[in-house]
Amino acid sequence: MHGANYRYGRGQVFTRKEYIKGKPQIKIAKFQGGKRATYEYCVQLLLKEKLQIRHMAIESTRLAANKTLEKTTGESGYYSRLRIYPHNLLRENKQIATAGADRVSEGMRRSWGKATSLGARIKQEQCIMELYVNGEAHLGAAKKALHGACVKLPGTPLIKVIEWNKASP
Repeated sequence: MHGANYRYGRGQVFTRKEYIKGKPQIKIAKFQGGKRATYEYCVQLLLKEKLQIRHMAIESTRLAANKTLEKTTGESGYYSRLRIYPHNLLRENKQIATAGADRVSEGMRRSWGKATSLGARIKQEQCIMELYVNGEAHLGAAKKALHGACVKLPGTPLIKVIEWNKASP
């Protein structure tokens, strides 16, 4: 299953997990990281277009940003938070592509598909991830971390800096 096939959300979102047997587990390990404290800046990662993001891409983005920022600021020098949750069940109607598959395969008959992954639908310019840091040096490191992490996401990223000067949420 390629992520590009599920980039754009078509149709109504299917979130009713009680009707689906064998639903996939969410791959996102943590939604918050670092240390909660009072910070000067909030650096946000936004996407410019309306998309659907798989939970694997969200987790790899979080890992890349946290790992990069932890090297420069240390474990207690920042606080990160994911702002999206993958509720949408993504299904796949598997096809057999071997010799004699036409005798075994159902084709488009009973083509509902099995739940293979989870995804989050993103609105235009919706915040995906926030990093809270102190000082200009850490602000540059946070921007660099998000710039490196946004490679893992589909679409065009936008990094926004907000002066915070209060406790992290």
